Amino acid sequence: MQVSHMTGATVPRARSAAVFAAALSALLASLAASGPVLAQSMDQTLIRAYRNNPDLNSARAGVRVANEGVPAALSGYRPSVNATIGIAGQYSESSAGTRAYPPPGSPGFNTSSRTMPRSATLSVTQPLFDGNRTTNTVRQADQNVLVARETLRNTEQIVLLASATAHMNVLREQAVLDLRRRNVEVLREQLRATRDRFNVGEVTRTDVALAESALQGAIAVVNGAEADLATARAVYQQQVGIAPGRLVPARTVEALLPRQLDGAIIAGQSEHPAIRGARHGADAQLLQVRIAESALYPSLSLTAAITRAAEQSTAANQSVSGSIGATLTIPIFANGGRDYAVIRQAKEAHGQRRIQIETAAASVRQAVTQAWAALQAARAQIQAAEVQVRAQEIAVNGIREEYKVGQRTIIDVLNAQQNLTEARVSLVRAQRDRVVLSYSVLGAMGRLNAPRLSLRTEIFDPTQHYQQVRDQWIGVRTPDGR
Repeated sequence: MQVSHMTGATVPRARSAAVFAAALSALLASLAASGPVLAQSMDQTLIRAYRNNPDLNSARAGVRVANEGVPAALSGYRPSVNATIGIAGQYSESSAGTRAYPPPGSPGFNTSSRTMPRSATLSVTQPLFDGNRTTNTVRQADQNVLVARETLRNTEQIVLLASATAHMNVLREQAVLDLRRRNVEVLREQLRATRDRFNVGEVTRTDVALAESALQGAIAVVNGAEADLATARAVYQQQVGIAPGRLVPARTVEALLPRQLDGAIIAGQSEHPAIRGARHGADAQLLQVRIAESALYPSLSLTAAITRAAEQSTAANQSVSGSIGATLTIPIFANGGRDYAVIRQAKEAHGQRRIQIETAAASVRQAVTQAWAALQAARAQIQAAEVQVRAQEIAVNGIREEYKVGQRTIIDVLNAQQNLTEARVSLVRAQRDRVVLSYSVLGAMGRLNAPRLSLRTEIFDPTQHYQQVRDQWIGVRTPDGR
């Protein structure tokens, strides 16, 4: 269903849909008259938010950060190569006897020497077994990547829903402001007619005062509506990144929803990123238990080194040595028992993460049910508001005719006009609510994303950067991955 907006002009016994369509055309025409502004559809709003929203871009950066944890974990399988170069200056001096009493048979003398020993060592260490620490660390890093991806999906849902809401809020406030302004025009005309009748003695000064009071009250309401529109436009710019232009009314996404509430709940339990992220988080914490337990297992590594040393620059004083060996470390009671406490702590954290899965599932179920019920209520409100508007239009025209022949008072006319304006405002708000709530249900199910909405833009692929960095051994330049 397309959300329509209408003006405050009174059309006797006209169909509500036609009235709103004509009013919307007048509203858009007035906006177009103010300057050349391109129309912005809901899809264009969501595309701009998908590309430019800083929260969404930050979540994408978070995925890239998590991706780098995988090659960092894989480094535990790889050898470590180190080169050590040492150079020093040495000076020594020795003497035999004294100048006054040299040793028998030899004259007194002093000796000194200066050397500059140098050495270069190349060592390679290859881990062979570390108690499965590296294996579990790599698995944990992969789980953390999945958590980051689900966090990105959830952020995408939040951003798209907020952007869709901002789009509809601007449309709603524009339509409400136009309704309020048209109501002011009607009341201003009513005041002019009342003054004319007062001048000929058909009504009293009280009637004129009542008409003027109603007009001033309507003007005050217009000022409030202008402030609401300014606020809605500011929120739109915050979410989308640009100021709203001439926005096009949007349709609901109810075609993407299941027909029954049970189907929406089932979809939410299986697809919502909050639940899936909690599950991956629990798996990552279970692997943390395995990583902590690896401290109790022996470790084995292979080390090879080659050293070249020289005291002088001559080849005769140079030496080359090499070594190769294996080191087996068996922990007996290391770190004063700290490792046992770390294992117990990791197990408790895993239990906490499993409880968080249940919490997320309950929250999603509640959100789906609440949004679904609100959507059904919005549908019913639209039907009731349409009937109310048609009935109130008939009542306003009848009361005005009765007022002209003295069967109604000015209070009756003013109240009827106010009721008609509020009925139209209620219809506009209900139509806005239906669109926003359809997006809310889709988001509560975990399906509010760019591919599901068929947005015509480049879709961010979180696996691209992952494949770029997973097997990268060296290099400090970060790949784009966007």
